[in-house]
Amino acid sequence: MLALKLGLSLVSTPRLGGWSPYDETSLEAWYQNAVGIDLNGSDVSEWEDSSTNGYNMAASGTEQPAYSAGVLTFVSADSNNLQTTGQISLTGDFTLGFVFNPSISAPGTLLGDNAGGSAGHEFIKYTSTTNLRLKIDNSAGNLPLDSGTFGDDYIVVTRVSSVLTLWKNGVAQSTTPTLAGTADIDAIGVREPNQDFLDGTIKEIQIYTSSSAGLTANVNDRLATL
Repeated sequence: MLALKLGLSLVSTPRLGGWSPYDETSLEAWYQNAVGIDLNGSDVSEWEDSSTNGYNMAASGTEQPAYSAGVLTFVSADSNNLQTTGQISLTGDFTLGFVFNPSISAPGTLLGDNAGGSAGHEFIKYTSTTNLRLKIDNSAGNLPLDSGTFGDDYIVVTRVSSVLTLWKNGVAQSTTPTLAGTADIDAIGVREPNQDFLDGTIKEIQIYTSSSAGLTANVNDRLATL
């Protein structure tokens, strides 16, 4: 019984009921749907990291996203954002998964670096109803949709040998730019210097320091259920 309990934090132990992000040794951070939410009334004061790395995302002052039934709502006019005192640094291959529904009134940051230094080092944001942009070490790459627009979608972005790929609702998009460098993340909903605040909702975010076809499929399958 003790071994089973400890298995909840051991990435090598299979989970009852199928795959879990805990099964991955490369799990860097996991902002899990409806888990680890600390509330200030109906607003989020902190979204705890479900991985073992402790990258908890806390609200900056009174700039707190609203919360209801597993959904965090960010309003750019209110400067809603969450930030960690740590720094997630992705130097090689990575996999990102998230469920979001943007309000495309202006560019909005999903994950960013807001720790100080050279301005403009946002990690990933939407720039229009049809495009996501990554910026790493002052170089940018666009991930446009093949068709349609962003809505209430589950998204996976991978980097393999510096090549980026975007999956929307489980379907890989055809544009695959090359973008090397170290991707630094310490915020949700904002990028340096306190700009491009997010307008929209987020249900979950997963961050891994690896990428593979199996991991991509598993992340897509989980996000599809949220």
